[in-house]
Amino acid sequence: MNSLDLQVVQQALKWLQQSHGIWLCTVLSTFGSAPRGPGAMLVVLEQGDFCGSLSGGCVEEDFFERLGRREFAPRNQIIRYGEGGFAPNLALPCGGVLDVLIEYFKPGPPSKEHFSAVQRAIQGRELIVREVTLGSGQVRIEHTGMDCPVVKVDASCVRLRVGAARRLVIAGLSPVAEYCASFAVALGYEVIVCDPRTELTAHFHMAGVALIETLPATYIADGGCHAATAVVALTHDPRLDDLTLMEAVRTPAFYIGAMGSQRTSAKRLDRVKRIGMLDDELLNRIHAPIGLNLGSKTPAEIALAVMSDIVRVGNGIIKSAL
Repeated sequence: MNSLDLQVVQQALKWLQQSHGIWLCTVLSTFGSAPRGPGAMLVVLEQGDFCGSLSGGCVEEDFFERLGRREFAPRNQIIRYGEGGFAPNLALPCGGVLDVLIEYFKPGPPSKEHFSAVQRAIQGRELIVREVTLGSGQVRIEHTGMDCPVVKVDASCVRLRVGAARRLVIAGLSPVAEYCASFAVALGYEVIVCDPRTELTAHFHMAGVALIETLPATYIADGGCHAATAVVALTHDPRLDDLTLMEAVRTPAFYIGAMGSQRTSAKRLDRVKRIGMLDDELLNRIHAPIGLNLGSKTPAEIALAVMSDIVRVGNGIIKSAL
């Protein structure tokens, strides 16, 4: 999730507390070019006030007009913009197609309790699923993990994963680590670099990246990982990498990985298993060698492979096609 999603939920709660009924729109899927991806949200009052975004303008304008004409029944439904669906006043970028879930929430305690739970999930350290029954006004919440897809649609319901903003904890500075940090910032991650080596950290500065001059294992042991956290060890220094892995596998982090060749990785896993007294279940949580097999050679290419694999797992894609 990101800060805009939190703003949407907070505005929804505010309007519900003012006894307004609200319409919640959520992007389910996009085809072609789209400014916002699956899970993006927009909350709207019938008179046109809104918070959030679905497409960057063209879909919102058309939706507001249709809502003003009362074209939508107050029930859970999926609409499509683009090929085979509504034709907005402005063409979607690159001829794209956008599927949107529409929900209506009437004012009252159940609606306020629902959005309060969503707000807690985004602000806190838990992941939930909103299960929306199509053709009705029913919606319920259950707890989940990062192996659940962000969006899942079937004939009768939609399941939407909601939780804290994704976090990337980078254990130690290195050229690969710096590229990973840059890519992760662009992807909207909260990025934290942990490294106690002042000779390396003294001149490091990157917008959107928090630098904490401590052992990564110490940061992790102090509660630095939640279920939406990825931990990567990218230094080749066992003093940093091994301790990081031993702490990270005992957290709910959704991705844990370490850089190295097949031979180096095998030795590291054996060492970590023996010293950390890890069972196979914990050891199997470590991605080593880290990243998708892209044939990467340069630091930038390796970082791309690392972040691609993190995105794959974070999106609930268990097995890569590569």
